[in-house]
Amino acid sequence: MPGRRKLLKAGGGALAGLFFPALASSWAAPETVEIHMRSRENGAYVTFDPIGLLVQPGTKIRWVVEADVHTTTAYHPANDSHSLRIPTSAQPWASDYLVNPGDRFEVVLTVPGVYDYFCTPHEMAGMVGRIIVGQPSGPGTLPFDYFKGEASKASWKEVPQPARERFPAIEQIMAKKIVKSS
Repeated sequence: MPGRRKLLKAGGGALAGLFFPALASSWAAPETVEIHMRSRENGAYVTFDPIGLLVQPGTKIRWVVEADVHTTTAYHPANDSHSLRIPTSAQPWASDYLVNPGDRFEVVLTVPGVYDYFCTPHEMAGMVGRIIVGQPSGPGTLPFDYFKGEASKASWKEVPQPARERFPAIEQIMAKKIVKSS
């Protein structure tokens, strides 16, 4: 009988989708978006591709290594005292080193706002990315040095200049939805 119950539940869900399409779409699995971690053979150019994304809350982001050794790490004080550049109520992430082609790391972003992140071994080379969930808000919309002069944030590390220069503009991401690496 348990198999029959599962079948009836599945059939009921399918019928509900026919009569209540909005209800069926809310049952859909969250979207998954892949970001590729790339490097030229000599390691002279490293990048996340796409480098900028606009997604809806609940989207699963999957980073996939194509070449070289990379991480994906949120700009957050919990990550080696980096400055806060994700929404204040969002959970920071920090992957382990992803070594082999095909290695991956995933997070689901639910809190609306701007999420800036970097690759630990390549931050100084400008390997950064920006994701906007829903609408832009939070520390990622502020100047890179917004926290300067605040005693409680004196230990925070600034975003290095090569990284600052690589972030796509929030307006560009909002207009294009996907900003590819150049």
